Parts: sequence; C-alpha cells; structure tokens
Amino acid sequence: MSEAIQIEITYALPHDQALLTRKLPSGVTAEQAIRESGLLEKHPEIDLGKNKIGIFGKLAKLDTVLRDKDRVEIYRPLIADPKEVRKQRAEEGKAMKKGGGDIASAEAE
Repeated sequence: MSEAIQIEITYALPHDQALLTRKLPSGVTAEQAIRESGLLEKHPEIDLGKNKIGIFGKLAKLDTVLRDKDRVEIYRPLIADPKEVRKQRAEEGKAMKKGGGDIASAEAE
C-alpha cells in the first residue's frame, strides 16, 4: 500500500479564494490532484489546457509528481500585460512631472 501525502490545491478569484486540503496517495500528479479536488466542477472557467499551474509560486507542469505538503496553485490568465502597464505608468509619471514643472515656473513669475 502506498503512503498518503497531504497537499493543498488553491484557486483565487478577485473576491473569493478556494483552498482545499487533501490526502492523496504518494505518486499523484498535479493534474490528478486538481481533478480530484472538485475545483473543475465548481469553476468551469478553469481549462487545464490554457490555465497555468504552479507549486508554491513556481510554474509546474500537470504531470509533476507531488510531494507531501505541496501547494498546487491554479493561475488565472492575465487581464493586462504587466510590461505594458508599467510602460503606461512611466509615461503618466513623465507627463505629471512636466506639468508640475510648468506650474512651478508660472508661479515664480
């Protein structure tokens, strides 16, 4: 008989988080753990063909064999490209500094 391991499976939405703890046989893969958790039925928007997964914040593959006390995380797709958001914020910052400089010189006159 194989030894059981304890793992967590988590899926976070903006206003809700599912965090489940399960005891599963050793040798179980991340995909098997996710399917056993019931999260796919509760959250039909999860598509294991598209959603990335990770173990403790590090990307992992569905066939990764889990170890005792691993936490499997199901990630949602990004809404915005982080690089593009940073670029927009930097542009806004430059515009604000320019505008502030003009106001300061107008007040000095």
